[in-house]
Amino acid sequence: MKASLLLKVFLLLPLILLVDYILMALFGCTTCLFGLGDEFYCGPFCLVGKIILALSALFFGYLIYPNIKAFFYSKKNGPSS
Repeated sequence: MKASLLLKVFLLLPLILLVDYILMALFGCTTCLFGLGDEFYCGPFCLVGKIILALSALFFGYLIYPNIKAFFYSKKNGPSS
């Protein structure tokens, strides 16, 4: 249980952030190729970046929620001493 939680935090989270970085770099290169100016990078580009980061955070929270729930409630049905 703890191993899967640590695995998700130290391997899956950096992988998700790397994918976010690559997506934003590709999106930025594509918009530069189409000749969009500074107004685009100060507005919609930042908004797209925030949306991608928020979706990644929600996805990571969805993946890690069962581990955290099991970590805090693992002794609920245990034998009493």
